[in-house]
Amino acid sequence: MEAAMVGMSASEPRERLFAFVDEVVRPLPHVRQRENALLYVRGLIEQGGRKSLQPTLFRLEETPARYESMQQFLADSPWDPAALVRACAERVAPELGVLAWVIDDTGIVKDGKHSPGVKRQYSGTLGKIGNCQVAVSVHAVGERGTLPLGFALYLPEEWCVDLARRRKAKIPDRVVFQTKPQLAASLAERAAGWELPAAPILADCAYGDDTAFRTGLQRLGREYVLAVSAQIGVYGPETAFAVPERNGSVGRRRSVARPDRKPESVRALAERLASRAWQTLPCRMSAAGEDVTSRFAFVRVVAAHPVRTDCQPPREEWLIIEWPEATEAPSDYWLSNLPADSGRERLARLARLRWTIELDYRQLKGELGLDHYEGRSYAGFHHHCALVTCAHAFLTLERLCPRARRPV
Repeated sequence: MEAAMVGMSASEPRERLFAFVDEVVRPLPHVRQRENALLYVRGLIEQGGRKSLQPTLFRLEETPARYESMQQFLADSPWDPAALVRACAERVAPELGVLAWVIDDTGIVKDGKHSPGVKRQYSGTLGKIGNCQVAVSVHAVGERGTLPLGFALYLPEEWCVDLARRRKAKIPDRVVFQTKPQLAASLAERAAGWELPAAPILADCAYGDDTAFRTGLQRLGREYVLAVSAQIGVYGPETAFAVPERNGSVGRRRSVARPDRKPESVRALAERLASRAWQTLPCRMSAAGEDVTSRFAFVRVVAAHPVRTDCQPPREEWLIIEWPEATEAPSDYWLSNLPADSGRERLARLARLRWTIELDYRQLKGELGLDHYEGRSYAGFHHHCALVTCAHAFLTLERLCPRARRPV
């Protein structure tokens, strides 16, 4: 991303940076906040090395007084980070050719026990349990790039009930424990209210296995393609649903259709499919720009949990199964509420599109210091993420049209 700055005089990209930041920080209520936002984003983009506050300001040759002002701006100033993220999203997302919104979470390695949300917990970044924070995020993924649409810090239950730690980390009283799928659903619902291109939501099985998460997206009217585990239960296409007769003449009248058989795991269903159910389709692009193919099956099913446990009416959706040639078992499964007439290739490509989020995290961390915030403030963490999003959005525009005049 920083390669977008190469080959131009220093003044050209800096002038465009000033104009872009001036546009997107307009929701901030005070002049000093807008000045600090510009300086912080400059430090994220222009300066190498670690992007924590003190070394960044030192490289920018700023005074100690500015450090105190910036520290207050990040940790304590009551500006809304979502307003800045929204301004970036509404400015940049239409340029991307958005194909999907991707939900995921990332670990941020930490020492000590005072950073909000830190504990020994599993981190996909580490690939193991380690001392870290975990941030849930949603990203727009398009033909021409990606863009974060929001971050939320996951607070383990032990943090939420520890009043002393909450006070030290300045966690607002309104913040209560939420699971990662609940945080993701809130981020998606918030972004759905912005002026953005709508697109199917993608996530891994940590989210797809959560029945409430899938049901919540359905109620919001959002399409999804969500990975699920092999043991998730479904009713296959042969299942008939009917409303049972009431018990006797005085029993309560039944209203919810019930299945005529027991559910089965998605793996069991995959293993009994006829050979004609499988087809080889392009599902992603290689680094060289060539189509990569794999073998898929697409079956209309009803997920078991909402019907059996929550007594919800049956809702038919797609089960997408990938079973590569010469492997002993299917590699992946997805549930999707896309329409019944959706093209099979589109379903396959959406299912395999989620991997792009790893590239996004790599850029956000490796180039822009997403994981470099060293403060111990809950608000400060989210302020930092919003300003990293701003830097990311500007560099995305630079890569797409580095010399174009962009209206502000």
